[in-house]
Amino acid sequence: MRVDIDSWRWKGVPFFIRAGKNLPVTATDVTVKLRQPPAIFSEFPLPSNHVRFRVTPNLQIAIGALVKKAGERLEGQQTELLISEESDPTELGAYGELLHDAIQGDSARFARQDYVEESWRIIDPVLTGGGRPFSYEPGSWGPVEADRLVDAIGGWDNPAAS
Repeated sequence: MRVDIDSWRWKGVPFFIRAGKNLPVTATDVTVKLRQPPAIFSEFPLPSNHVRFRVTPNLQIAIGALVKKAGERLEGQQTELLISEESDPTELGAYGELLHDAIQGDSARFARQDYVEESWRIIDPVLTGGGRPFSYEPGSWGPVEADRLVDAIGGWDNPAAS
């Protein structure tokens, strides 16, 4: 799904959301692709630098950039600086933490009524708009329609298993 936010801050910035069942990797990533430099700075198109945040299954922050390969030749390679925190198997999972907070009466992680209503106001037209889900092979990255959605920006950044 492509989402555009109607505000001066996010004008012209597309947000793409892809979700599915039985994808090759179970992960929640947010990747922010930075704008490419104007063509006057390079004879060939350069890949976008990016910042990637992984929320699940492990916490990660990564900064990706094109850097010069070692040696005399002017040749670049994509590199990602990764900061990672491994999950502690003895910690409560996300649902366990929510249940614990609910039992303790701590509402800090729960949405207020006005927030929930605004969320439904935005998402309900998507759910009732008459669109249909697209079929895809189990274990694949989803339907070709999802790939076509992001062709113009260089495709999806498929997460790797961590």
